[in-house]
Amino acid sequence: MQSSNCSRLMDFKVKDLTVDKRRLVQVSDNATLADALNVMVANGVRAVPVAAAPGQWLGAGGSMIVESDKETGSAKKQYIGMVTMLDVVAHIAGNEGENGLDKKMAAPVSSIIGHCPEGRSLWSLNPNTSIMDCMEMLSKGIHRVLVPLDGNMESISGPELVESASAYTMLTQMDLISFILHRSSSHLHAILSRTVASLSAVNDTVLAITSQARVKDAVKCMSVAMLNAVPIVEASSDEEDHRQLVDGKNRRVVGTFSSSDLKGCHLATLRSWLPLNALEFAEKIPRTPLFAAATSTPGRELVTCHVTSTLAQVISMVTAKRVHRFWVVDHNDGLQGLLSLTDIIAAVRSALLSTPHHL
Repeated sequence: MQSSNCSRLMDFKVKDLTVDKRRLVQVSDNATLADALNVMVANGVRAVPVAAAPGQWLGAGGSMIVESDKETGSAKKQYIGMVTMLDVVAHIAGNEGENGLDKKMAAPVSSIIGHCPEGRSLWSLNPNTSIMDCMEMLSKGIHRVLVPLDGNMESISGPELVESASAYTMLTQMDLISFILHRSSSHLHAILSRTVASLSAVNDTVLAITSQARVKDAVKCMSVAMLNAVPIVEASSDEEDHRQLVDGKNRRVVGTFSSSDLKGCHLATLRSWLPLNALEFAEKIPRTPLFAAATSTPGRELVTCHVTSTLAQVISMVTAKRVHRFWVVDHNDGLQGLLSLTDIIAAVRSALLSTPHHL
């Protein structure tokens, strides 16, 4: 019975995940970083592809992803890379001086591409790609891919570095997780009922910042370590170096500091809040108008899970809270590890491959 259920899941394609997706949110290569941040805030997204005039750029990772005229097929624009919230964090890290942040946010987004690994590669995934191939790609740390809405290569499936279409949409890890929960849960009941520990989905090592770390130092740490978010743990002593990342194992989690929080700040607000400690920042963000406009949940809840949590419980919280990672804690809120969307997708795919259907 399980093999039959899995085989039905395997019949789904990427195009089944993008049926209700909106057209692509993007920015031009001469937009400023502040412009890009405003676009991300307005659309509630964490990353935007950057479009430029065709033929003038080599796309990130050697890609050639072009938007073409639907009638003539002539190229109108080329996507040259991706700018994410982590790129914003990396760019403003080390900001000094009263006007330094304004200058940094005035930089063209084309100069920001490549600060972080995700911006160095830009992938297109054919609509006919199987769910399993899609899962393989998104289980390797690729958070989002472009999907052509009217690609010219109907018989081809899988990732593409060369693509031309008149329109694209964005497929994210969250889209895939939501699909697994809402469209395929009956096929995956045996897997979803397992604990995250039994699926080996938890990363045991997790870096953190202390509750006394200042925002500007947290930003620097995240930039250097290329982390989108870090847990905030209770400071252990006044002698502890709060400017550095610490081993969070077994320490009590009191909050989260995320690059996505910058979406909740106007530029003037961010400038004034850089000297705050990270916990104060995390507590202020939910009360800002931009944050409130971007979420239907008042305030912010510290989202955690346990090693005994089932995959179904975790995925339900992921989609309900719209979070991209969980801090795995014990019953005293002591940090035990990290569970990300990448980990969840990898665990589901591994469990599917271990079924008799695939032997």
